[in-house]
Amino acid sequence: MAPFGSGLLVLTAPLCSLPRRAAAALSAAAGLVSGPLYVHLQPGLSLAAPRPLPAAPPAGPALLRALAALYEAAASSSRGDLDLRVLLGPGRRLAHPPLVLLAQEPPGPPGPLQRGLRLFASAAYGCAPGLPALLLGGTERPDPDLDPSADLDPSADLDPSADLDSVLPSFSGVVVGGTFDRLHCAHRFLLSACCLLAQHRLVAGVADGNLLRHKVLMELIEPYELRAAKLQEFLEDVKPSLCYDIVPLADPYGPSVTDPNLQCLVVSEETRKGGEAVNKKRLENGLPELVVYEILLMKDPDHAQNEEEKISSSSLRQRLLGTLLRPPRQNPALPSHPYVIGLTGGTGSGKSSIAKLLGQLGAFLIDADKLGHAVYVPGGPAYERVVATFGAEILNEDGTINRRVLGAKVFGNQERLKSLTDIVWPQIAQMVKEQVREADAQGKAVCVLDAAVLLEAGWQDMVHEVWTTIIPEEEAVKRIMARDGLSEEAARSRLQSQMTNSERVEQAQVVLCTLWEPDITRKQVEKAWDLLQQRLSQDRSQ
Repeated sequence: MAPFGSGLLVLTAPLCSLPRRAAAALSAAAGLVSGPLYVHLQPGLSLAAPRPLPAAPPAGPALLRALAALYEAAASSSRGDLDLRVLLGPGRRLAHPPLVLLAQEPPGPPGPLQRGLRLFASAAYGCAPGLPALLLGGTERPDPDLDPSADLDPSADLDPSADLDSVLPSFSGVVVGGTFDRLHCAHRFLLSACCLLAQHRLVAGVADGNLLRHKVLMELIEPYELRAAKLQEFLEDVKPSLCYDIVPLADPYGPSVTDPNLQCLVVSEETRKGGEAVNKKRLENGLPELVVYEILLMKDPDHAQNEEEKISSSSLRQRLLGTLLRPPRQNPALPSHPYVIGLTGGTGSGKSSIAKLLGQLGAFLIDADKLGHAVYVPGGPAYERVVATFGAEILNEDGTINRRVLGAKVFGNQERLKSLTDIVWPQIAQMVKEQVREADAQGKAVCVLDAAVLLEAGWQDMVHEVWTTIIPEEEAVKRIMARDGLSEEAARSRLQSQMTNSERVEQAQVVLCTLWEPDITRKQVEKAWDLLQQRLSQDRSQ
């Protein structure tokens, strides 16, 4: 764990040198800071001066390239969760006051530089005067033996194509829209560009409601309130002088087609057509067209086979699959050994295939559906009460319970369904506990309870962690129709009678998805299993 919860890194090198130096600077700083890493850019600033004063670099193409380089370096760093915030102008205390001050080490004695760094941080951001001030050695100028593009001649930092004197266009009101889930580096660069273009006001529309319906793994998208709060904090940190309006988007347009005080819409390469549609709507509404300013997408060098080539929230959500999303529930009444995973999921979600993979990895499998069949057989623990409650018409000629007839009796009738589950579920739970004891006797470390109704039955009290499998509704409908020969209407009706994906995810420690090729599902399960083994190993060592 890095020793400081937040930090301020001051970079004084020419902007045109940052694309070559960003990775080294951030790598050194990221090893010291676990939370937000603020970066102040001020080319030519002398920290050894008696009273170094803050100033913002001009909002030109060179600054835009420097921002792109810094955020791309953060995205490619070993700290994939690096919370980088490049500041575009001093003016207020930061949301997370820095606990350490950092600068790259130029030639000269360190004492005056450290004193100047403290004075500067206090003047610019109200930092406490006694903060640790560290100089990052070896990153002010690259080693030419390690970096062929480096040159010990200072003129190497002067790029005639850097348009140092040119400026970006500016607009009183700028608008941008997006999902802004898990505010990643591409979001941060896009928003920073918006801040550079805006003189007074930035409107940020945040997709919500039906706009999220067809997003990949939409169940893992952060709540609107959390996304809006993170967005507000980031924007107010990087440029506090602007007025920010953050609004939910219920349709693709939002205020961009109704607000007469907007002049510019910022888009990415893939949303250019959306910008054209906005201007068409504005003309229909009697409003002038917006200037559409396009930002290039950031490539994701580490994207996997099933992920997008660009840095995207959907890829980040896919990387959450198999990881621990929330701590396991603490239940002192539950024996610590064997460790019980409750695996659940809706019909068609691929739960059974995941259970099989976990069994191959060494888990002791308990199939609640098979136990459910056992409680219904003549002489079984639920047989007499079920027949007494629902009548002899549910019996086959041989005296066994016809579960199809029984199912028809309770389907759509909540009172009858509850009568049945009140009889059957406690009996299945008792049989599960017997199976767990059997696994313990066999020396098994992990049990997996495969149960579609795990949460509905309240069986989460019998497990240490809940793992749920999810699949988009449209894919689930296709699978049910193909597997059971049902009509689309019947398949949807079956799905709608069950708990939703979102309701399951809210109660799950681990989420898995079988939407992609079997090999990708296998890798997800192996990842989840390996992380589980790490947790169990840590518990044993404590």
